[in-house]
Amino acid sequence: MVASHKPGIVLGIHGLANKPPVDEKRRWWEAAIREGLKRNGHGTETAAEFAFIYWADLRYERPLGPDENNEPYEPDSGTGPFPRRTEAEPQLTTQVLSTLYRGVDWLEAKTGVTTVDDLILEYRFDDLWHYHSQEAFTRKVRGRVRDELLRHADQRILLVAHSMGSIIAYDCLRLLEREWPSLKVAHFVTMGSPLGLGDVKLKVASEHGAARVPNNVERWTNFADQRDLAAVAGALSDDYPPNDYGVTVTDVLVVNSYLRPNGEPNPHKSYGYLRTPEFSAIVEDFAPAPRRVVAATA
Repeated sequence: MVASHKPGIVLGIHGLANKPPVDEKRRWWEAAIREGLKRNGHGTETAAEFAFIYWADLRYERPLGPDENNEPYEPDSGTGPFPRRTEAEPQLTTQVLSTLYRGVDWLEAKTGVTTVDDLILEYRFDDLWHYHSQEAFTRKVRGRVRDELLRHADQRILLVAHSMGSIIAYDCLRLLEREWPSLKVAHFVTMGSPLGLGDVKLKVASEHGAARVPNNVERWTNFADQRDLAAVAGALSDDYPPNDYGVTVTDVLVVNSYLRPNGEPNPHKSYGYLRTPEFSAIVEDFAPAPRRVVAATA
């Protein structure tokens, strides 16, 4: 349990691809968190305020309309707690794929040629490709994240970053540890993160120096479903050593049980990660008292 009496805030950052309008996306994130808390035995609310960093408008001319969004948030039809990793059968195919990728990652690091990662980033994570190549966009999206973190610098921050949002958050934290060393993040949570991709690690090293846990992070938990392609590189603790204060990455395998409306699974979806028992426990530990949640504007 956190001893500090500073007010807490859960600060979310969405991932790649275009999104619904900001108010809708923020409500859906909060609804998924609440559903997870309720189903996993932690009530329906948290003492923490909730705020959301939305950056899709910096990349796309207009948000997704109702007819364009094939992955809305919808409450799960089941009852009882959401499944834990220990209850799931091993995903052997993905385990083999992760092992194979580790060998490719080693070759890429040795040669500096990142052909495999380039293909993954360009065709599966187009926004991330854009983030690494378009300076104006990079500056704007980092500015939005930086400003929101500094706005809440006097609060205990649970920073929750999904997918590409975890890379943006990591870069901002490494920059802020130098520019604003008094800022601290009580808990950094990454979900479905591509931070382990070889090309991403090379970008980190070229801009920030050796990859490691940011010095302004007091705790880092990385959630991954083994079926999630974004997490194909495996445990982040293998690639991001402890920071100067001994803080390490804790890698946690979870079951992302999100289903599209047509019944197809998407183990990368943010809502599924936000409803896992493991994440609900972190929210409960961060702000356990059942108070009213206040949704902040983006």
